[in-house]
Amino acid sequence: MGKRAIVMYPDEILQVECEKVTVFDKELRNLLRDMHTTMIESDGVGLAAPQIGIPKRIAVVEDDDGRIIDLINPFILKESGSQIAPEGCLSFPGLFGDVERFTTIKVRAQDKMGRTILFEATDFFARVIQHEIDHLNGILFPSKAISLYPEEGQEDE
Repeated sequence: MGKRAIVMYPDEILQVECEKVTVFDKELRNLLRDMHTTMIESDGVGLAAPQIGIPKRIAVVEDDDGRIIDLINPFILKESGSQIAPEGCLSFPGLFGDVERFTTIKVRAQDKMGRTILFEATDFFARVIQHEIDHLNGILFPSKAISLYPEEGQEDE
């Protein structure tokens, strides 16, 4: 299919707890391919399935080396540290906010074949993963933001 439409706030699907993925088939792999395309063509660094209208525990994220990582049924096993930095969201175009997140996280997820993957993420990569896992839990970044502000240059439009 290719690029899919991004669901915009206040669409209700963005605020639902997503369902666990139990079937790892060609349909899932096609969905992941579409999510990769959608994220890249939308200039994003992460995308969760509810952002394209699918209430499943699936996200794709770009790591520090520019590789796209599939996260199916992701879960944070351990977290440490604290960082506050700006975040945006494809479902909230033109809106940014300062959000506090953990600096380092250990993540367990599944890949497109259903195999368990474990890894550690730090700094910006950790922030992206936490943002996307929040989406899978129906939590949107403005609810966690210390402050919200428009994208630079958008104030006068």
